[in-house]
Amino acid sequence: MAGAFSTLAGDIEAIAGQGLYRSRRVIESPQGIHLRIGGKELLNFCSNDYLGLANHPSVVQAFKAGVDRYGVGSGSAHLICGHSAAHHALEEELAAFAGRDRALLFSTGYMANMGLVSALVGRGDTVFEDRLNHASLLDGGLLSGARFKRYGHGDVEHLNANLETATGRKLILTDGVFSMDGDFAQLQALSETAKNHEAWLMVDDAHGLGVIGEQGRGIVDYYGLGQDDVPILMGTLGKAFGTFGAFVAGSDVLIETLIQKARTYIYTTALPAAIAEATRVSLKIVMAESWRRDKLKMLSERFQQGAQQLGLQVMPSFSAIQPIVIGGSQRAVDISNALLNNGLLVSAIRPPTVPQGSARLRVTFSAQHEEWHVDRLLAALDQLHL
Repeated sequence: MAGAFSTLAGDIEAIAGQGLYRSRRVIESPQGIHLRIGGKELLNFCSNDYLGLANHPSVVQAFKAGVDRYGVGSGSAHLICGHSAAHHALEEELAAFAGRDRALLFSTGYMANMGLVSALVGRGDTVFEDRLNHASLLDGGLLSGARFKRYGHGDVEHLNANLETATGRKLILTDGVFSMDGDFAQLQALSETAKNHEAWLMVDDAHGLGVIGEQGRGIVDYYGLGQDDVPILMGTLGKAFGTFGAFVAGSDVLIETLIQKARTYIYTTALPAAIAEATRVSLKIVMAESWRRDKLKMLSERFQQGAQQLGLQVMPSFSAIQPIVIGGSQRAVDISNALLNNGLLVSAIRPPTVPQGSARLRVTFSAQHEEWHVDRLLAALDQLHL
């Protein structure tokens, strides 16, 4: 049977030849700004644990208490016997946090986006996607069976032109904070356009919730918008919240529709109740400790200023995501490896995750970082003569 996969070996060689080969690093320590890989201590600049909650003592303790109360596994799907009191309480608290009627937990953000799109649109309908949307939004649109239209990144005029000729249900999908560029969606213009064309607007705020907006309420709050302006909100719990899972929040009829029709909700095991209990605690920390967001802003601005002084090609990001465009994929990998040799962990992001010719170092900051960490990274980048 080995010969059955002979063509796959050639595919892997081709990927490696283009500087696009991906490999995993085995982490030997808890998540945080300091990681141990292969026995070596590294300063971490590539995590999405923006607020430093993944190993927060109170969150960890809540998880342990949840295991003591509920055990490890949830046992079944939410609609069978897997929906615990912890899940239900978290949904209610997330809905209040997001300023929505209701919220619904999903096991991952990818599953939330896939299930959401397919539950709302199908053949005869049209999905409109920003060109730089996350892969889960793109895949959800493609697999829904609806007509699939992409508009230029942040180009509301292009979107408007596409909407003019659309028929059936119209669903606009966008990242809130774009995960590889760090810029913000123009939600006010998108909301107005959606209303003008009787379209639904959905925002994936995986990288905004917890990080921006009042009490970390995300991109919708940042723009002063609400449920009527942005009817569908998706958020993940494995980034700023430091735990795992995702949720969709919106009106009662939206959530009931997803419960009845979202296959990635109906046909999968619920996330462990202990995770829900941990997230309930992290949610309280997100809202209460604004210093974490203030510090992230300060660190990002310090890096931007230093990178510009060094002449680095940084992108205009106001988030904790601070990409440095390198261009060639192999060169981005080589620079990432050079930083690794200096004790700094910075990921090289390459196509197809980003467009051809725009491979980059994706630098991300955590509230656990200090100013001297930023300066150390800038000094290492300076020595590489980028």
